[in-house]
Amino acid sequence: MTQRVHDAESAQDKNTAVPVILPLLRPLPPTSYDYADWKLCRVNLDYHDEIEKHFYSVPFRLLREQVDARVTAKVVEIFHRGKLVAAHARSQRPYRPTTVAEHMPSSHRRYRDWTHERIQRDAAAIGDDTAALVEIILRSRPHPEQGFRSCIGILGLVKRYGAERLDAACARALVLGTRSYSSVAAILKNAQERKQANPEQPSLLHENIRGSGYYH
Repeated sequence: MTQRVHDAESAQDKNTAVPVILPLLRPLPPTSYDYADWKLCRVNLDYHDEIEKHFYSVPFRLLREQVDARVTAKVVEIFHRGKLVAAHARSQRPYRPTTVAEHMPSSHRRYRDWTHERIQRDAAAIGDDTAALVEIILRSRPHPEQGFRSCIGILGLVKRYGAERLDAACARALVLGTRSYSSVAAILKNAQERKQANPEQPSLLHENIRGSGYYH
């Protein structure tokens, strides 16, 4: 008898509580909860932040600024003084950049239609030594895009000197250990691509010698 009375009172309490609690309930969020890590970063000189071995761009005006990165399994969001300044899909490609064109200074946007693969393909079409030099330049930079300017400049020399001379100049640059547009341009300008490098004699060609096309 006592148990039946207790059960009846409990049921009555539940029936009374539902109308009171129901208006206080809120609908569930439309998306599931995503766990996020926060990381304090300082923007590099190439306007990218390194997060989990990948590089994500932010507006270039934030160079050397301190930012906060919110990292989930799918998204990387970057905040500056509490304001969202960049959002990227999370990438698992190590040591490669994710770059938004609008984050780039105008002087860099001219190269945004070029890719690592396109540069390698165009270099291979000129010759094996051109392809080798371009690959070394791309690999020698912290981010491949930093080498785009030199590589695109080198590839552009084919219009003036032809594929055979350019490939020979790249071969000589490889022997000399130089890896810049200015060095290859100087070799071609001085018609030194056919000469054999003498390791005992220091070369007059170095990366501070800039041809007339360096700034174009």
